[in-house]
Amino acid sequence: MSCLFCFSGDKLNPDELKGKYGDAWGQYADNDNNFKVKLCGAPCAEPFCWMGSMICFPCAQYKLRHMALNHVNPGSGWTNYTCCQGMFGGCCCIQPGNLGEDSCPQCCMCLEGCCFPGMAVSATQGVIMQQYQLGLDEDDVRLIRCNNCLQCLAIFASCLNICIDFDGDDAVVGIINLAADVTFCCVSGCMTARVYHEIKVREKDAPEAFHMQR
Repeated sequence: MSCLFCFSGDKLNPDELKGKYGDAWGQYADNDNNFKVKLCGAPCAEPFCWMGSMICFPCAQYKLRHMALNHVNPGSGWTNYTCCQGMFGGCCCIQPGNLGEDSCPQCCMCLEGCCFPGMAVSATQGVIMQQYQLGLDEDDVRLIRCNNCLQCLAIFASCLNICIDFDGDDAVVGIINLAADVTFCCVSGCMTARVYHEIKVREKDAPEAFHMQR
């Protein structure tokens, strides 16, 4: 997690808001409201959720999505579920809303958590951000920039490995991929814990108001 602090926490520039991920997060870039706890503070706020989500990520995302959907619309079950909540659009024949979500939402969510883990946790966070018009704090911005850097570095290393053969090239690429995997694991755990904490605190602080406004 310490590598995140190597990146600027300033607002995202227009170039960083391009593409599917940029479009998905760009709508929250100018919101002033923030989560109850910062991304890097989530492990301390919800340590068991943070550790549990890293041990069994798909199970944690299944539970968290159900919590988020029923927090926004109490008693709705899986009625409002779609793949990644339609947050990132689709690709070819894979289109949210046309993947059998109506007939078997639980199975679809299990597949989403296993096959698209990053999108799964981001979509659940997006549900809460949209509900309360939450913005991107400095940790979120650093995360986006860190992920962009790791992706570019991994692509560069893979291409270099193909073009140039030298002793230890496979080890270098392996280390880069390991760093990317560890970063993803820790950060996704933080995102899961933060969303869980947000739902828990809001329902605890104002349960009557929460039900009345629904």
